[in-house]
Amino acid sequence: MTFRATILTLYPEMFPGHLGFSLSGKAMERGDWALDTVQIRDFAEDKHRTVDDTPAGGGAGMVLKPDILAKAIDSVATDTRPRLLMSPRGKPLSQSRVRELADGEGVVIVCGRFEGVDQRVIDGRHLEEVSIGDYILSGGEPAALTVLDSIIRLLPGVMGNAHSGTNESFEHGLLEHPHYTRPQIFEGQEIPAVLTSGNHAAIEKWRLEQALKLTQQRRPDLLADD
Repeated sequence: MTFRATILTLYPEMFPGHLGFSLSGKAMERGDWALDTVQIRDFAEDKHRTVDDTPAGGGAGMVLKPDILAKAIDSVATDTRPRLLMSPRGKPLSQSRVRELADGEGVVIVCGRFEGVDQRVIDGRHLEEVSIGDYILSGGEPAALTVLDSIIRLLPGVMGNAHSGTNESFEHGLLEHPHYTRPQIFEGQEIPAVLTSGNHAAIEKWRLEQALKLTQQRRPDLLADD
């Protein structure tokens, strides 16, 4: 089954972006995943192709018009794919949610611009607001590319080794342990002896200890969630 991603955006030329290269690009060529873009502006009916208007109640910026965006969303074939809206006020994207999305048939992603999207479209079209972090971007396109990147790498066959995605940060509620490779000595520092000992039980114990240590130092909130 081909994973299908449909992106609703004012800037379709931003896609596939970096996803057209490396493993994701090869996966697209093989047909493991497919990408369609929908130009929201195509659904504007006035001669200026207006897609935004001033916010009700006043304030800075502009808001995407609900009638235009709704028509754009309704143009996408009706199916069971989740409809995501990239939004800084959305629920933070997690690795577990990424895995759920990767196990599905695809996603429809709406890329917001300006001050935001009319709430009536969010409610009426059942958009799932998703955030990739506590910061503001110029639009939802970079966030959409990030979401797709996180999903595509988990699709069967994309990374080659089926276990590549199972021992990473966030997969087990911890940050990933440090990595090393040859040469044995680099700038006076040696690879930790346990990693070249051949003792797999000791190696796994060391990796877990390091993962716990890093998580405690950098993301104690992950431990608090357990």
